[in-house]
Amino acid sequence: MPLVIAIDGPAASGKGTLAKRLALHYGLPHLDTGLLYRAVALTLLDAGSALGDERAAAAAATALIADRLADPRLRERAMGEAASRVSSVPAVRAALLSWQRRFAEADTGAVLDGRDIGTVVCPEARVKLFITAAPEERARRRYVELTGRGEETTLAAILADIQSRDARDRDRATAPLRAAEDAVTLDTTELDADEAFQAARRIVDRARDQ
Repeated sequence: MPLVIAIDGPAASGKGTLAKRLALHYGLPHLDTGLLYRAVALTLLDAGSALGDERAAAAAATALIADRLADPRLRERAMGEAASRVSSVPAVRAALLSWQRRFAEADTGAVLDGRDIGTVVCPEARVKLFITAAPEERARRRYVELTGRGEETTLAAILADIQSRDARDRDRATAPLRAAEDAVTLDTTELDADEAFQAARRIVDRARDQ
């Protein structure tokens, strides 16, 4: 049975970094599903459409191609907020659901990280992780990341952004952010990247041995 690792968690919890390291360690393809929503948002902005235009957002999601995920603008802070807005559109989530499931069905298995991987996209995944951390620590990490890239921002602004995104992700009607019932929760507040990786690897290895 292919090894599918589903990783969920709120913004800046460290799930993306962890997913990449697990994918490399186990030789699996990796998909940052947040990039899909960022790509939809960027498509709308490039076309001059409003992020609240549900018909345009659904059309962009349906027409999305993998090459779009390589655009460096997707990593900008503004795209995170924009993606959070379009991700609340049910038609967008429906269009991208099949995209994600096709990726997860690879014969080799796969690692996917996002907000609803273990609950909606891959409910039968062999391994489900829910990565979390205190909002203040997540804001600090994002601040270090963004200022390291030369972006001008403040810690207070990032914390407010994270809290807003948390509320929107948690309270949306379609596929809200939550841990799957059979997911293992890993709190990385007090862990550095190496410690989080080792903890996650032990969880994966235990699941593979069962």
